[in-house]
Amino acid sequence: MTVKPLPRPIEILLVEDSPTDVVITREAFEDAKLLNTLHVVEDGVRALEFLRRQGSFSAVPRPDLILLDLNLPRKNGREVLAEIKADPQLKSIPVVILTTSSADEDILSAYDLHANCYVIKPVGFENFFKAVQSIQEFWFSVVALPLEG
Repeated sequence: MTVKPLPRPIEILLVEDSPTDVVITREAFEDAKLLNTLHVVEDGVRALEFLRRQGSFSAVPRPDLILLDLNLPRKNGREVLAEIKADPQLKSIPVVILTTSSADEDILSAYDLHANCYVIKPVGFENFFKAVQSIQEFWFSVVALPLEG
């Protein structure tokens, strides 16, 4: 792995089953005019297929960042996070938990599973929009991300 500024569009994987939250997240990233590609999958099984480039995801790029909801169908976010961080090929991808849960046990569990940060989704469009923009600003303006290769 090497660390340097990204010379290409930023690849973001959003794992989210709420269509409303997907729309708000997409709009927040578009509003920032940052060169990025937002890929969306709606459940934990599809997230792992995407990350492992299986089935219909065989040609997808490796994400630079994963935004992961905890409350997902088929395989929850905790299970997905555990599999990502246990996989030598995936564990260096930063994972931001973006969820409605403010439960101490969920926060502790996420960090125990090596989440890179935990963001509680604010209530209301404007506050959620601002939270997504803050995530984007931090991860793509302040942090140096690892590149595959």
